Amino acid sequence: MTTLEFCVFTEPQQGASYDTQLAFAQQAEESGFDGFFRSDHYLAMGDFFSGEPGPTDAWTTLAGLARETTSLRLGTLVSSVTYRSPGVLAIQVAQVDQMSGGRVELGLGTGWFEAEHAAYGIPFPRRRFDLLEEQLEVVTGLWGTPAGETFSYDGSHYQLTDSPALPKPVQSPLPVIVGGAGLKRTPSLAARFAAEHNIAFQPEDVVVDRWARGRAACEEIGRDPATLRQTVALTTLAGANEAEVARRASATGVALDDFRTGHTFCGSAQEIVDRAGRLIELGARRIYFQMIDMTDLDHVAFLGEEVLPQLR
Repeated sequence: MTTLEFCVFTEPQQGASYDTQLAFAQQAEESGFDGFFRSDHYLAMGDFFSGEPGPTDAWTTLAGLARETTSLRLGTLVSSVTYRSPGVLAIQVAQVDQMSGGRVELGLGTGWFEAEHAAYGIPFPRRRFDLLEEQLEVVTGLWGTPAGETFSYDGSHYQLTDSPALPKPVQSPLPVIVGGAGLKRTPSLAARFAAEHNIAFQPEDVVVDRWARGRAACEEIGRDPATLRQTVALTTLAGANEAEVARRASATGVALDDFRTGHTFCGSAQEIVDRAGRLIELGARRIYFQMIDMTDLDHVAFLGEEVLPQLR
């Protein structure tokens, strides 16, 4: 059976300095998690969080964590195509992969949060799927160009001429993550370019359907569907008792009853094990536990001590 992996997934734009993220990542590593993944956003969401002390850049943060962790996989869920040109992105990610000794993964998506683009002067074109397809072609093309050769690309949105296609990542290929609940183009792009097809914050039937679409897209292009890892991400509130779970809910600004009725991991260790175990039975090979309060290191430790051993 394919190895199961369990990762923490964070939202630092809600208000987390680099030092806060470092402490969280190191606790995750100590607690036995396989990876630390973060969103790539520049503006806090919702009225509960002020966003102070301000946003941190995802790839700058991951570069620091690459030098201050030893075993965690590190990556984005997901970087937006609107933020960086694909040539620069390929350089950044390859460099961080070198800095980590080959532990980096690139999650790439179309982007959706228009307000953050307005806040920081980032263009936000209405049609972004074509940008995503071309960025995936450029990034993987640069990394896959043999040493000593050059890479050129003439797309509708990006043009590269005789790029030396350097630096190279340590991993070959470096894993790419394509996520989203789209019905056609997302599964197709995952099949063509990705090591992982991630579905986040969706009900179980949608998760299973989108995974099936990803497998079908693989078959259409002659790829073994088993080589496209199926993964899922859900927001998480865990605790030893109801009062502890409620306290953690209050720290996120969400009523516990509302949280329980959503598509989440919520409750005792056994409740989370049961839900995660069901997703594993359905085909999940990596689970992301999205955790909002990055100052609550005991939350990470609880999952590491009470949940992960049962799932493994």
